[in-house]
Amino acid sequence: MAATRKKVTVRQKYGLHARPAASFVKLARKFEAEIILEKNSERVDGKSIMGVMMLAISRGETVYLEADGPDGERACEQLKSFLENGTLD
Repeated sequence: MAATRKKVTVRQKYGLHARPAASFVKLARKFEAEIILEKNSERVDGKSIMGVMMLAISRGETVYLEADGPDGERACEQLKSFLENGTLD
């Protein structure tokens, strides 16, 4: 099965600073799939708080979310929703 890849515009009020980044990683770790977060061609492990923080994602920026694994599609949908809405559905 191919990896699921989605383009996402981050709508979190203050971007992906420490607290939302930790929430993103916590959600990503619930899935078996490998999660990759990409900004400006820089790719990091979406399950690593240091990696996610290193991207310094601000509100309104566009990133790519990629998930590869048996639950990759579901992971991509939930993480995309989190980045766009700032809530866990």
